[in-house]
Amino acid sequence: MLHWFDSVILGIVEGLTEFLPVSSTGHMILTNKLLGYGNDTPEQLKTFEIVIQFAAILAIAIVYRHRIFQVLGLQRSDSARGLSVDAFPKRGFNLIHVILGIVPAMAVAFLFRHEIKNLGFHTAPVLWALVVGGIYMWITEALYDSGKIKRTAETMDQMTYKQALIIGIIQCISAVWPGFSRSGSTIAAGMLSGLSYRASTDFSFFIAIPIMTVATGYELVSNLDQFRSGTLSVGFLLTGFVVAFVVAWIVVVAFLKVLQKIKLKYFAWYRFALAALFYLLVMR
Repeated sequence: MLHWFDSVILGIVEGLTEFLPVSSTGHMILTNKLLGYGNDTPEQLKTFEIVIQFAAILAIAIVYRHRIFQVLGLQRSDSARGLSVDAFPKRGFNLIHVILGIVPAMAVAFLFRHEIKNLGFHTAPVLWALVVGGIYMWITEALYDSGKIKRTAETMDQMTYKQALIIGIIQCISAVWPGFSRSGSTIAAGMLSGLSYRASTDFSFFIAIPIMTVATGYELVSNLDQFRSGTLSVGFLLTGFVVAFVVAWIVVVAFLKVLQKIKLKYFAWYRFALAALFYLLVMR
C-alpha cells in the first residue's frame, strides 16, 4: 500500500535528480527498491512518478519564465532576465535554436516509444547507462579543460544553429537509453560543440521544458484510467507534487549559482558510485 511518506521521499528524489546529470531514472528505480517495492513497481506509483515529473517541469519553467516569454515574442529582450541569478543582454537565442535542440530526440522517442518503454523496465540497461554516461561526461570535460575544444559561445545568445542541432542529435542517446541522463548528454554535447559550461547548462535546462512537457503529457493521457479509477489518493499526489516542485526549484537555482565550481567529473564519480550501489541493491 502506498504511504504518504513514500510520496515525500519520491518527490525529493525527483526534484533533486531530474535536472542534474545523474540519471533520475536510476535514482527512482533504486528508491523504489529501498522503499520495498522491489522490481515490481505498482502501476499507481508509476502514474504518481509522471505527476511529480510535471511538478519539476513547472519549477524550471518558472525559473526561466522571462526567457520563455522572450523566445515566444511576448517580452522585449532588453527587459528579459530569464533567471533570477543571471541576465540575458542580447536576443540571439530564438525559437529556431529550441526546435533544432528538441526535434531529433522527440522524433526518435516517438518512433521507438514502445521499445524505449520496454527497455526502461529492465535494470541492466540503466546500470550500463550510468557507467557509460559517466565516462562520456568525464572524457568531454577532459577535452574541454585541455583546450582541445575551442569555446565559441559564452551564453545562449551567442550559440549557433549548428551547435543547437549537434546538441539535439547527441540528445537522442538519452532519448533511447533510460538512465543515460538527458541533462548529462545535453550539457556535455554543448561543451563538445563549443559552448561554455554555463551556456550548455542553460540550454539543457531550457529545452527540457518542451521535451518533458510533451513526454509527460503523453504519459498522462496514456494513464488516465489510473486517475479515473480513484486508486491514487489526492493527498498522496498533492504531497509529492509540492515536494518535487519546491526541491526542483531550489536545485536548479542553487546549481546555476555555483555552476563554475562544480565539474562534470564529480557527477561522473557519483554515477560510478551509484552504479555500484545499483548493482548491489537492485541487480543482485
